[in-house]
Amino acid sequence: MSNFLKNKGFTHTPNFGVTPKGGGFTLIELLVVVAIISLLSSVVLASLNTARAKARDTRRLSDMRQIQNALELYYDKYGAYPGNVDNDNGGWDTGCFGVGDSFISSLEIDGFISKTPCDPSFSSQNGGYSYYRYSAGYSGCSVLQGAFFILGIRDVEGISGTHPSSPGFSCPARNWQAEFEWVTGKFEQ
Repeated sequence: MSNFLKNKGFTHTPNFGVTPKGGGFTLIELLVVVAIISLLSSVVLASLNTARAKARDTRRLSDMRQIQNALELYYDKYGAYPGNVDNDNGGWDTGCFGVGDSFISSLEIDGFISKTPCDPSFSSQNGGYSYYRYSAGYSGCSVLQGAFFILGIRDVEGISGTHPSSPGFSCPARNWQAEFEWVTGKFEQ
């Protein structure tokens, strides 16, 4: 290597030619750094998505408690749970289907609930809260227990299958827990 290059701060490295002393990063070093940053960002994004799903599930369960409280207030006033109003999903009242669609609208009209709850990630393909009031004796339940309601969530994100906090509800001929990930119900008697 010429003295001119040595005097200017360059050294000769075998296989790589002439490089500046204390110069920048090699291409390999840069690729390693980029790979590490990519891996860390994918881990952070995956954790963020999990946290968001848990937050939506928490909201769903909170909505269920709010609806249950409103149903009890309605029962205290009228001596029965509200009947099905819009029958938009095979007879079930299901929130958030279409424009102006009501979910248990009588609770909202009577002021027991301020606004119809809507699943945080609802789409026409999944999600939504469902309500149905059955007449006494349906699915083999005792006529003496009176009519009853079923309230459920079809898509809880944080768990596959039955949600651990689901109270469940069944009659001798039908188990609604098999149809919902979270479900509850109550007899009028």
